[in-house]
Amino acid sequence: MPPRTSPQADPAESPAAPRPALRVAVLADSDTRWKWGALTARRLTAESGGPGARPVEVSGLLLRGRATPTPRQLAEVGEVGIDAGRVREVTAVEFLHTVRHEAYDVVVLALVGGGVQAMLHGLAALDLPRRPVVVTGYVGVVYEKLADGLLLRHGADVVLANSAHDAERFRAVYEGVGADASAVTEAALPFLGGAPYRPEEGRDTVVFAAQPSVPATRADRTYLLRRLVEHARLHPRREVLLKLRSKPGEHTTHIEELPYQKLAQRLPGGLPPNFRLVYGHMGEVLDRTDLLVTVSSTAALESLHRRIPTAILTDLGVREPLGNHHFVGSGLLTSWDRLDGGTRPRPDAEWVARQGVAADGSYGTAYDAARAKVAALLDGGELPPLAPYYTPATAPGYLPGILGRHQLAPDGTPLPGAAAPQEPGRVRGAVRETVRNAARGAYRHGVQRVAPVIRRMGEL
Repeated sequence: MPPRTSPQADPAESPAAPRPALRVAVLADSDTRWKWGALTARRLTAESGGPGARPVEVSGLLLRGRATPTPRQLAEVGEVGIDAGRVREVTAVEFLHTVRHEAYDVVVLALVGGGVQAMLHGLAALDLPRRPVVVTGYVGVVYEKLADGLLLRHGADVVLANSAHDAERFRAVYEGVGADASAVTEAALPFLGGAPYRPEEGRDTVVFAAQPSVPATRADRTYLLRRLVEHARLHPRREVLLKLRSKPGEHTTHIEELPYQKLAQRLPGGLPPNFRLVYGHMGEVLDRTDLLVTVSSTAALESLHRRIPTAILTDLGVREPLGNHHFVGSGLLTSWDRLDGGTRPRPDAEWVARQGVAADGSYGTAYDAARAKVAALLDGGELPPLAPYYTPATAPGYLPGILGRHQLAPDGTPLPGAAAPQEPGRVRGAVRETVRNAARGAYRHGVQRVAPVIRRMGEL
């Protein structure tokens, strides 16, 4: 009897071969940018769930600097789909070394403008056979250095705008200098979400969302703190929370030289029992918020997305350095006097819609265009060389300094002595890493603790 053979399988019925994983790297330089970058990576590569969908592997990398987040800060960012314990800290040159050897499909640059520009030139200098798609954008409201920040981000394949308003402004800047504006892609802040606001019987909570560098002076920050505490005393049955971004000694996207925690310790009369300082994930705080108050924090957009009553303070003026000028026309501008008296601002629906808040339920499709753009770039064959607006020819007095801060030469290659280290062995590698960690700690102590004291002494 001849051996039994299996019937010929119908090609149409054969299961598709598993597609290789889509490899994504997120490089961030602060806790808030890490949150933005990691969530952006997830939204851009969201799986369709259909046949042939590619699995996604996201690697987390933190650019070493004065605002590199601590493990506590990473934990407080909330769920971003990446294990914080597997996030590595790297220099710019080490990051480029990693990209050369890891063959990423997509790189998300969640960095300050100068960092993005340096990485664009560094990636271009790698001259990879197949380079990754490069994505960048802004972590929140863009209210200062619009042209500078945008031109430093020019050259990425995708420059995400968080709203229709931002997309128009971004394109106008690029076109105004004769630069290609096709990378600008409208999306939304990737961390909007949470349940819509519903008042609860017996709950009355006011939250002030503090910002590390707005306002900047001791007098202004003390004023805001005093008014918040007075509001708590005027309404003893109301829970009043001061939501803080970081603990003393930690840095976020912006440097905080006058933390509210220390100012609160010196406030005459102490703090009332219904007033508390809180940390943690903003979304969890908003879950119990009945009124959010801020000067210009991006938390206002998170609050509006959930239809929580929101107030933007005018007590210190409506001024560009404060960022609250961004909310002109929003219907949210008010003062502590009015809030003390029971006023609750009502947002202008048209303004809210143009700011990417998506309180109308359209948030589910906010990343469709960006996702399609990334997919088209990935499937379109060889990508053209990265071509930032700034080059040694167009900005010879500006670009070298930006690249030099990241140990890169004007052509994007590592400066002499800045090459990625090759560890000769486990023991020597461990010793070297220990020395590096000690040096890193000393550097951060100098930048985060000593330097602010010296600056304040200089103001005396």
